[in-house]
Amino acid sequence: MKKRTLKILASLILCISVVLQSPCLLEVKAESVYPAERNSYYGLLVPTQLTKIGDTFYLVDSYHNQILYSTAYGVLSCSWKVMAKDLAQPHSIAGDGVVYLVTDTENHRVVSYLKNPEGFVELQVFDNIGVRPHYIVYDAPTGLFYAWSSMTGEMYLFRRKADTTEVYLEKVMRIPELYGKYVRSFTIEGDQIYFPCVHSSSIVAADKNTFAIRNIYPVPANIAGMVQLTKIQNYYYLTVSTDINFDQKAATIVRARNLEDFGTGNYENMNQYFGGDGAPYYISAADGSYFTVVIRTAGRACGYKFDVVNDEICNREELTY
Repeated sequence: MKKRTLKILASLILCISVVLQSPCLLEVKAESVYPAERNSYYGLLVPTQLTKIGDTFYLVDSYHNQILYSTAYGVLSCSWKVMAKDLAQPHSIAGDGVVYLVTDTENHRVVSYLKNPEGFVELQVFDNIGVRPHYIVYDAPTGLFYAWSSMTGEMYLFRRKADTTEVYLEKVMRIPELYGKYVRSFTIEGDQIYFPCVHSSSIVAADKNTFAIRNIYPVPANIAGMVQLTKIQNYYYLTVSTDINFDQKAATIVRARNLEDFGTGNYENMNQYFGGDGAPYYISAADGSYFTVVIRTAGRACGYKFDVVNDEICNREELTY
């Protein structure tokens, strides 16, 4: 009888323990899962990136602290679904076909997500990723995610473990000369990485493997507030948010055949293709076309899809969000 009583008591204790623990476990999972829900805002607030990963488009709605997704790029933002929210002014997203990494800029973090039929699941949080990480890309040749800390001259290199969703920080590469200087993005081209540096009013070229500086290309003060350098066919396109004094009225997009041409003023202004007011932020390539968002000085935001044929911008679509 005593043994039977002990068994019954043990069973009761186990049941009570499971009941007490279950709400906690469910709460933890609920905090990490973003079920597919529509965007609750009408319009965007300082969008920074429109890109396509796999068969889905992603809109980084920075000042609404969220990232949106949709299978169609041209629908109103209120029709997009929310991938992640409760971020702090995120700036970019990248994916390798399995996981998605986001720069949670004002929280100085990188966050990873997994897509499932119900929405997105938050997997991992990497804190203390320099100061205000802005830009992240997945580099297929190396199998690495490159995440740039915009104020410390540091590149955080993440790798996903084979056949898993686990991501780990493999190493941190540093460019001491860029410490304390504002750099919003970078461009990988062959064995070099280009960094448009606002405070030094120059484009810095570094070795992709060692991160040693190879060359420095000065730019004039009126286009020093650079966002991104993009090579499209025979031209380098440079999106500009401000001048050296952070005046937003200087926002524009210019292009030149050679990086040296920016310093000599031998460049073309291309802002007429993007509304003439404000300028594109990040430019992404997908399906043979290019996608970008524009932050207007009056607060309005829109996007563009465009092609480049024989170095001419064509087939341009203005997207209202």
